[in-house]
Amino acid sequence: MQRSLLNGRPEPEVIVNFADGLAYSKGKLEEAFRSGLFDKPPSKTAKETFNAKKEDVDLIVRELEIPRGQADRALADVGGDLSAALLVLITPKPVDTQ
Repeated sequence: MQRSLLNGRPEPEVIVNFADGLAYSKGKLEEAFRSGLFDKPPSKTAKETFNAKKEDVDLIVRELEIPRGQADRALADVGGDLSAALLVLITPKPVDTQ
């Protein structure tokens, strides 16, 4: 007897709820694995996935009143150095006078 048939009916779709609060369909996950989706290299570079300290990001956001994404990007550009990120953010950009 086939495992996929239960009394002549197909096996019901299995949905698993994980601790992250999301639910995943077993069939869709297996299809993604079979298609080779997870064999591809990650699309983000190491610079894009830099994780700055939350305290540093909060300090920049609070003191300079800029968006969190901009503060995160500034810290990533200087490798997480808080003082260098602050200098980059407060230094005026040169104006091109052509």
